[in-house]
Amino acid sequence: MARYVVGDIQGCYEGLCRLLDAVKFDPACDTLYTVGDLIARGEDSLSTIRFLRSLGTQFKAVLGNHDLHFLAVSQGLKKAKANDKLDTLLNCPELPEIIDWYRQWPLAMMLDDKTVMVHAGLHPTWSIEQLMQLSNEIALELQGPRWCQLLENMYGNGPSHWKNALKGSARQRFIINSTTRMRFMQADGALNLKAKSSPQDAPASLIPWFKVANSHLQPDQRVIFGHWAALLGQTSSSQFIALDTGYVWGNRLTAYELDSEQTFVINASNF
Repeated sequence: MARYVVGDIQGCYEGLCRLLDAVKFDPACDTLYTVGDLIARGEDSLSTIRFLRSLGTQFKAVLGNHDLHFLAVSQGLKKAKANDKLDTLLNCPELPEIIDWYRQWPLAMMLDDKTVMVHAGLHPTWSIEQLMQLSNEIALELQGPRWCQLLENMYGNGPSHWKNALKGSARQRFIINSTTRMRFMQADGALNLKAKSSPQDAPASLIPWFKVANSHLQPDQRVIFGHWAALLGQTSSSQFIALDTGYVWGNRLTAYELDSEQTFVINASNF
């Protein structure tokens, strides 16, 4: 009964199938988790979603920025970009069921009592417990009658600093940006949502979020995340496990087995 966490799939259905074949994934007893960004940019988002939905309770996910953007596009709040390759998904007959399925997933999920999974990361001022509370705030809105308003208001880079007193759309936007878009922090603690490079190629003034001291995080706690393809899985810390290894950009797709702590990869070039 293995538990696998897979990095950003981004609609790369064939790659996902090859990776699951490589680890001998058995949907009868194994569980598949994903760090978000199930769709967009890859060759077959619809087949990816159909397969993941077919796993029933053996599949669990957190939402990524591409997943939330898809929901916004599906409601006419935003337009899809051509390179998102979402037309087939947006025009499929089961779109309403897929939207309802997507709305059930949270921004963060506990995989055991010491491990949290989130798309982009854990903001350095938050504990894992606070992350889960804030994730639940968004989940209640996403599953409620005002979910389209939430999606419409989530776009934008501000506010850049967290305050517990934040309210309304500013609070929701900060929570969503931190959990689905965060990579770098500035020296004054502000989110920088523009830089996407690897840490070594970034300006010296920018600090990866996982390099910023977090007084709330205990040494035996770990954060599993995706989103940051330029890291290629490298954080130099066993506490922060990065699983987006850029398969959709021609690099690798990665799975992490939770109990054995083994990592499995396939290369995009191995067809």
